[in-house]
Amino acid sequence: MYFNEHNPPHFHAQYGEFKTEIAIQTLAVLIGKLPPKALGLVMEWASQHQDELMNNWNDLRKDGTWHEIQPLI
Repeated sequence: MYFNEHNPPHFHAQYGEFKTEIAIQTLAVLIGKLPPKALGLVMEWASQHQDELMNNWNDLRKDGTWHEIQPLI
């Protein structure tokens, strides 16, 4: 996520030369693509951390702060 992003709430993921933006609320790919295995791992992680992602989105837009989110275990 980046400060002062555009709606809808989303996060960015990158794997090698591949980049994507994924909607937080629906976990839909908005722009770009990742290889299937990488996308699956990102989706699994995001589904476990949707509330934290949304909190980060709101905090970044409010005052520029963000909180670390644990990686996929």
